[in-house]
Amino acid sequence: MGDTEATTEATAELLSLRSTIDNIDAALIHMLAERFKATQQVGRLKAEHDLPAADPDREKRQITRLRALAEDAHLDPAFAEKWFNFVVAEVIHHHEQIANGER
Repeated sequence: MGDTEATTEATAELLSLRSTIDNIDAALIHMLAERFKATQQVGRLKAEHDLPAADPDREKRQITRLRALAEDAHLDPAFAEKWFNFVVAEVIHHHEQIANGER
């Protein structure tokens, strides 16, 4: 196989892999949108009942659970925890906005 043929095959494989990555990214965005729809409902429920925006005990349980899931999936548990902390910070921000009548 010549260099040109190998490059053409590599390019085709790269395009196929990028298409798969694009599909996964789209699925992740849609899943995050659904997750935030649910957390918005949680925020409204908490606001209606004067419950705090954050739930540190639940967050600790979720971190433990997600780190274990990440290990099972061969994903860096520290990355899973960073991702979760990023999402939770945004959720808490939304909950505070709801509680203050901003959403």
